[in-house]
Amino acid sequence: MNSYLIVAGVDGSEGGRRALQWAAKEAGSRGGVVQAVLAWSWDGLDFVPIAATYPEVEAQQARSILDREIDAVTRQCGLPLPIAGEAVEGSPAAVLTAAARTADLLVLGSHGHSRIRRTALGSVSEECIRRAACPVVVIPVPAKQLEPAHDPALLS
Repeated sequence: MNSYLIVAGVDGSEGGRRALQWAAKEAGSRGGVVQAVLAWSWDGLDFVPIAATYPEVEAQQARSILDREIDAVTRQCGLPLPIAGEAVEGSPAAVLTAAARTADLLVLGSHGHSRIRRTALGSVSEECIRRAACPVVVIPVPAKQLEPAHDPALLS
């Protein structure tokens, strides 16, 4: 019998951690496993929250972030759930959808970027939703972290 596989996108952000937490709890309730995936890029074309001089250093830093996030979620959830990790060089959406090709679910965290920033930078979640071969869950930013509306009509 195949185990229920959830791929979770991790990037060192709070959104990525929320996605991994949700994936761990969901997999635990289904008797499944989690594959945490962090995409990294040395060429600087993709947003990665780390900077390195050499690709080997970048890969090592990406793996360090991934290990730290897996450890934090494992301790917080207190689940004996195995969470495997993989740091892969490439574009985040391409890496995540490739990793989720045989998964039952892909889980991503929203960063809560404004519409203008999302339009300028693109949205990994949006691209994954379009490309994924499995269902995609996007864990939203908590309401308290959302930016207040600046629409004058809403202020009156």
